[in-house]
Amino acid sequence: MTDLKSILSHSPSVVTRKTGNEYVLVPVTNNIADMNSVYTLNETGAFIWELIDGKKSVNEIINALTAEYDTDYETASSDLFSFCDDMSKYLIISE
Repeated sequence: MTDLKSILSHSPSVVTRKTGNEYVLVPVTNNIADMNSVYTLNETGAFIWELIDGKKSVNEIINALTAEYDTDYETASSDLFSFCDDMSKYLIISE
């Protein structure tokens, strides 16, 4: 379960492409892209994606969100945990 000390990383089975301020994520299985499971991250999702580097803790990412988007810790925390739940469900990120 993801908590404030968790360190998140991208799945190696996801190909990413940045387009403007957004990211397109494409899961790959057996060297074949699963085009039925393409995900698009908006600007905020892209910001979070870039912070998930296998080094920063969830708490550090929340603090970066509060600074970047001038929001309170509780809102940033709720948004990040929701993002993590969604991405973990589809095996796009892991602890």
